[in-house]
Amino acid sequence: MTIKKAIIPVAGTGTRFLPATKAQPKEMLPIIDKPVVQYIVEEAVASGIEDIILVTGTSKRSIEDHFDYNFALQSFLKKQGKDKERQEIKDIANMANFIYISQKGPYGNGTPVLNCRHVIGDEPFAVIWGDDLFVGDGKPRLRQLIETYEKYGNPVLTCVEVDDEGTKKYGIIDGTEIEDDVIEVKNIIEKPGPEKAPSRFASLGAYILTPDIFAELEKTSLGKDDELWLVDAIFALSKKRPIYAKKVKGKYYDTGSKFGWLKANIDFALNRDDLKDEVKKYLKTL
Repeated sequence: MTIKKAIIPVAGTGTRFLPATKAQPKEMLPIIDKPVVQYIVEEAVASGIEDIILVTGTSKRSIEDHFDYNFALQSFLKKQGKDKERQEIKDIANMANFIYISQKGPYGNGTPVLNCRHVIGDEPFAVIWGDDLFVGDGKPRLRQLIETYEKYGNPVLTCVEVDDEGTKKYGIIDGTEIEDDVIEVKNIIEKPGPEKAPSRFASLGAYILTPDIFAELEKTSLGKDDELWLVDAIFALSKKRPIYAKKVKGKYYDTGSKFGWLKANIDFALNRDDLKDEVKKYLKTL
């Protein structure tokens, strides 16, 4: 079955960016002139997704406003003769079918997925975190995952090679490599450190999941910090069916961290014709 729906959880509080996120969502922090969440949506749409399900929370109304039509702004831009900007604003709302769900339930990244059960129904679907930005090498990260799902017909995780320091920050995959860029997952060890890490491949950012994950989430007990963890439900599901990890080609930015967000801004600026020369010139003065 073709993947047409993607869940993007955006209900997090963004405490690492306070006070900037006191009155705006962390997902609306800009990379140059577009909010992070728009890049995530664009990746999904470029991968063939038609329905974007944004799971929101308190103080997230600006995300809905961003992807809605703003007729007052469009009218103002038209009067100003700014047709390019007006079309760009209009296109944002036309990218996909946007569905908004208010997050309800315990803390944890499994809750927003479970909240979408009635919208997903019996279909396989994608999950992408609202602050995990990935620039695919040749094709979008999500497209790479979807193609792996189409080949194997089972859930697929994002897999990225990390250094020793990365084994302290991410869940590390324990599994068997079945082809050059695909691992059959046995387990995911949360932040094991370099000595105990079963590999140097971390599970990051995006998933293709099958609808049987919902039953596992309902049965999953609250884990670390009394939160409902998606990875715990995926591990339970792995006892019943194969789970794969795709070694994604591209560059990952954790825009939920200050340095990751700053790095994305610099790299994106260096790749834009209207900014790269000035940015290079400035960086050389430092």
